[in-house]
Amino acid sequence: MDSRNRDRGTIKWTSLMLPEHVEMIRKLWKEDERVEKGIIDEQKAIEIDFLLQRALNDDLTVRVKIHNGFDYEEIPMKMEYIHKLKRKVYGVHWETKEKLQISLDDLTDISII
Repeated sequence: MDSRNRDRGTIKWTSLMLPEHVEMIRKLWKEDERVEKGIIDEQKAIEIDFLLQRALNDDLTVRVKIHNGFDYEEIPMKMEYIHKLKRKVYGVHWETKEKLQISLDDLTDISII
């Protein structure tokens, strides 16, 4: 008879886990894969500012790339206004039509759609 341990690992525990537990474990694993926000150089900051002003003046739809704390996320939006003292961009999500406010510190890239 074979004396090696025949452990099936996580296979034997999956029948005892509820879907809510599996979802919570996936969220924890996602947090472990956290992506740190990079530093934007001065030239990129000037380009982002130019594109923000152009999109606001010409009423264009843009795709902004933000860092949400864990990973990067791209959001299509129609800009309404920029509040420079609060350092926020206000707009409407292009697909869901919900109101958005994005901090300029979280904004990493912008492109005109």
